[in-house]
Amino acid sequence: MATSPDVFAELHCKSNFSFLYGASHPHELVAQAAQLGYRGIAITDECSLAGVVRAHVEAKQRGIHLVIGAEFLLTEDIKIVMLAPHRAAYGQLSTLISRARHHSEKGTYRLSVDDLSWGVSECFVL
Repeated sequence: MATSPDVFAELHCKSNFSFLYGASHPHELVAQAAQLGYRGIAITDECSLAGVVRAHVEAKQRGIHLVIGAEFLLTEDIKIVMLAPHRAAYGQLSTLISRARHHSEKGTYRLSVDDLSWGVSECFVL
């Protein structure tokens, strides 16, 4: 049984803010999701929230639900996606990104499984 687009939400989508991985601008991804009839989309760039403002503006204009998230490659070679379903989770996610980038060279980050035990209880992990 196929799922109709009106009950579909893409939960892992990288924009061009994920250098060398995503090709489209965040607002273009939201516009395309709306055009396809998706109910929502999650922008999940790698250890970054850089495109969420542009995505948010487009989502409001299009009436599509935007979930803010980020993808991480942990030091244990585990790839995860964290989603922030509400404002408190967004704060936790942005703090985690700051912590991951704080002690790393510019443009890189470092995050381990142990780092996830600190303050991300409101986020969903895929």
